[in-house]
Formats: sequence, C-alpha cells, structure tokens
Amino acid sequence: MTRQDPPIEPLGGETAWEGTTFSVRVERFRHPDGEEVEREVVRRMPAAAIVAYDDEHVWLVRQPREAILQYTLELPAGKLDVEGESPLQTAQRELAEEIGREAEHWVLVRSYYASSGYTDELVHVFAATGLRPNDAKPDPGERIEVVRWPLADLDAALAATNDAKTVVGLQWLRGVL
Repeated sequence: MTRQDPPIEPLGGETAWEGTTFSVRVERFRHPDGEEVEREVVRRMPAAAIVAYDDEHVWLVRQPREAILQYTLELPAGKLDVEGESPLQTAQRELAEEIGREAEHWVLVRSYYASSGYTDELVHVFAATGLRPNDAKPDPGERIEVVRWPLADLDAALAATNDAKTVVGLQWLRGVL
C-alpha cells in the first residue's frame, strides 16, 4: 500500500545564480495546511549511471572530483545533457565514452533523488551486461582511469567509494550476485 500525500503547491521564485549544469533558485511553496515557505533549490539536470559487469568484473572509473579535493571510484555516469536523449540512451553513450564498451542487455535498477532536501537531481541507475568493446573515443578533457574490479572483491569496492550513485549500484549488484 502506498501513501498518497497531498500536493505541495509551487508559488514561483527567482533564479539567484545560473551556471552551465545547474541553477540555484529561491522559491516559495504552499503546503496543504496553508503554510507558505521559502526554500533555496538547486535545479540540476538528471543523470544516468551504469553498473557494467560480466562474470568476473564490474567496470568502474576513477576520476578527480575537485569539489571534494579527491579522486573517487565511481560507476560510469553522465548528465542527460543531449536534447531528446532518454536516460537509457545517455547511459549507453556514457558507457561507450567512459569505458569503451557497449552492452547487449540493459535493465533499470533504480531512479532516485540525489539529495531531495535541496536539489531536484534525479539519478537513473542501469545494469549493463553482455559487454563488448567498441570504438568510441573518450570526451576530451576528462581525466578518467578505467578500473576493472573483481566481483569476488565487491565489498572492497564498496569500502573504497564515497560516491552515492556507486554505493547504490554496487549494493544492488551485491544483492543479485
């Protein structure tokens, strides 16, 4: 049984800052009891992430994340930044660009909000199997190291990451193996 919550009514707002991948808005909302609130909201385009695995490995990437001053171990992923592209098409493109692979089988694992307290960013996590090499070229300027992680050591991959989409995807993978 699912609970049907009453709607929260948007009352409008204004953009405080706008960049190339997200904007910050100050918006007002009315709750069903009539109370009005003001919130700072980060509006960000959705993203797609891929749990790409075969019988022996899961394919990950290591890349610099300047916002946290660290290199992170992550699932291949990217923003839905191509007009008209579906989440699955984005996942397929990103798998090719980031690890040079394509997949025969695709399954949507889960869609979730990255941090619903302040942003509307929706992340779609897909599983990809039946992997084979392709001839896609990586995006210029990306600093990505492809990491083939042994499935037998999946717990160590979970321990080595601090990235939310990767934790979600690897936890799912651990549950299906």
